[in-house]
Amino acid sequence: MDYLLVASGLVCLYFGAEWLLRGTVSLSRRLDIPTLLVSLVVIGFGTSLPELLVSLRAAFAASPGLVLGNVVGSNIANTLLIIGVGAAISPMKEWDGAVRRDALVMLAATTLMLLLVQFSAVGRIAGLVMVVLLGVYLRQGYRKARRDPSTRIVETIEGEELPWSRIAILIAASLTALFSGAELLVRGATKLAVDFGVSEAVIGLTVVAVGTSLPELATAVVAASRRQSDVTVGNVVGSNIFNILFILGVTALVLPVPVAPRFSRFDVPVMLAAAAVFTAAILLDRPVNRLFGVLLLVLYGGYLALAI
Repeated sequence: MDYLLVASGLVCLYFGAEWLLRGTVSLSRRLDIPTLLVSLVVIGFGTSLPELLVSLRAAFAASPGLVLGNVVGSNIANTLLIIGVGAAISPMKEWDGAVRRDALVMLAATTLMLLLVQFSAVGRIAGLVMVVLLGVYLRQGYRKARRDPSTRIVETIEGEELPWSRIAILIAASLTALFSGAELLVRGATKLAVDFGVSEAVIGLTVVAVGTSLPELATAVVAASRRQSDVTVGNVVGSNIFNILFILGVTALVLPVPVAPRFSRFDVPVMLAAAAVFTAAILLDRPVNRLFGVLLLVLYGGYLALAI
């Protein structure tokens, strides 16, 4: 039954995110909201909503290990698993110049998180700081994208313009699926932790983290098959930034998040090391070939073994 709860939760989160993205993008077109604003806010918020709901539900359920495990595990999975899978399918040789700036922001946000987990909890002040930093980042990204219409973020807006009735149904169904998925996933994950005698942090770092990263993984597979490495790189960098500044920031703002010692000693340093290597590859314009992709997958396997 625990497995069924987790599986059902992941399915609900996946389809909820897909429906929300389609509905909100179409709604923005109906309301004539600028495409740049949609790409920066709607897509970033829509793809991060599953992680946010899972983290908030876990916080209110007094399962702080799932909150941090979800954020840290998702970022490690994004960098090692998703980039690894994408590079193993098709080498990543080029990406948009704007990603270099975003990669530095990702590295800075990861460093900030390493500092925050040195304390016993991530409090409301820290949460407010992260949310403000995200607002500054979005504002700068919007200004830059406005000056350079060819930037990659504009190219992510796709899909047909839907009728009002279908938009309403999609958004309502997506929110229902997302809330239900978060509830089912947290319940199932918590019970699995008890059944296997492991901490909630381990379940959050593995099952929950990989599950909430499924949309990014699916995007990476499709982009790699089409040899669009810039899409995968941009998706991973943006997701990592939102996971730290948005997911953890909002959750801590609502309810302070206790920090287990393992995060400061092992998991977050691993996340920072992975982010640093990935950022170096982007800044130095080093292609991520198949061999490097396989190496990332091996490292991810090793991390999971050590984490468990």
